[in-house]
Amino acid sequence: MKKKTKKILTILLVIFVLAIIAGGYTAYHFYSYIYAPNTIVKSSQVYLKIPTGSGFNDVLNLLNSQHLLKNSKSFVWVAEKKGYTEKIKPGCYIIKPEMSNNELVNLLRSGKQTAMKVTFNNIRNLPQLAGKIGEVLESDSASIAAYLTNSALIDSLGFSSKTFIAMFIPNTYEFYWNTSPEKFVSRMHDEYRSFWTADRKRKAEAIGLTPVEVSTLASIVEMETQKLDEKARIAGVYLNRLEIGMLLQADPTVIYAVGDFSIRRVLRKHTEFDSPYNTYKYIGLPPGPICMPSVSSIDAVLNYEMHDYLYFCAKEDFSGYHNFAKSLSQHNANARRFQRALNDRNIY
Repeated sequence: MKKKTKKILTILLVIFVLAIIAGGYTAYHFYSYIYAPNTIVKSSQVYLKIPTGSGFNDVLNLLNSQHLLKNSKSFVWVAEKKGYTEKIKPGCYIIKPEMSNNELVNLLRSGKQTAMKVTFNNIRNLPQLAGKIGEVLESDSASIAAYLTNSALIDSLGFSSKTFIAMFIPNTYEFYWNTSPEKFVSRMHDEYRSFWTADRKRKAEAIGLTPVEVSTLASIVEMETQKLDEKARIAGVYLNRLEIGMLLQADPTVIYAVGDFSIRRVLRKHTEFDSPYNTYKYIGLPPGPICMPSVSSIDAVLNYEMHDYLYFCAKEDFSGYHNFAKSLSQHNANARRFQRALNDRNIY
């Protein structure tokens, strides 16, 4: 009887030990599913971009196609347990090395995506802006361009198709990757209103221009020079001409009117081109900006240099600076030197 009892106790002990081992293994198994590192990231981080309208299988396919998971099965299990499979939030998320499934699911479920830096400058027109934005955000350039040419939208914001580009102030901004064209434009309108402070509006009024007209003149200054220390002086020349009703005769407006941005030397045939943007033919400012002016060019107009110059011409040393003149005879002499320099370089 004692031997039988001992045998039973031994069996029970073995079963108990095996149960503990099995339980421990199961506990470890599920613990590792939840908390063990499960992401494979070869650099410091990668971006996971989940498109709008995606389902859980789309997310899983994205993770697997980028080879970001060590164990897909464990990720699916944790995602199901935490209810993520039915709550997919689109956006761009930073995936770091050795993230656990718990960390990864919590991140994706939270919707706390990382912001994308969007920088735009040196933009000639709205289609070019759409292309730039489309390189960074989820929306493609075609859908952005279509929205930027929506006449009802443009009217509602107080612009025209010719002046709408003035609303976009070049800078570096942060947007979520899945920002829609509508939200992008709304944000840009807010930035425009913030940019045009009471002080800037006061300065614009003092020179007899609206904010849009300031941007229009600034766009000409922008195309005339990249020298920051010369912008205010060139702005002063054009403001002097506007004050006396003199043609602006700005070469960049002619190039814009003709539509050939490869022109290196404006000739008589170009200045005779009939367009309201041709300031050799029509007095005053063109109908709208000929490019998206930088903040430095806008502020150069608002803080223009007061002087008596009515003319300027590029220096013959091709330094990017200009010779300024108060009289036509002096200007013609400057222009002849520059034209000879162009001829010497076979620029026609």
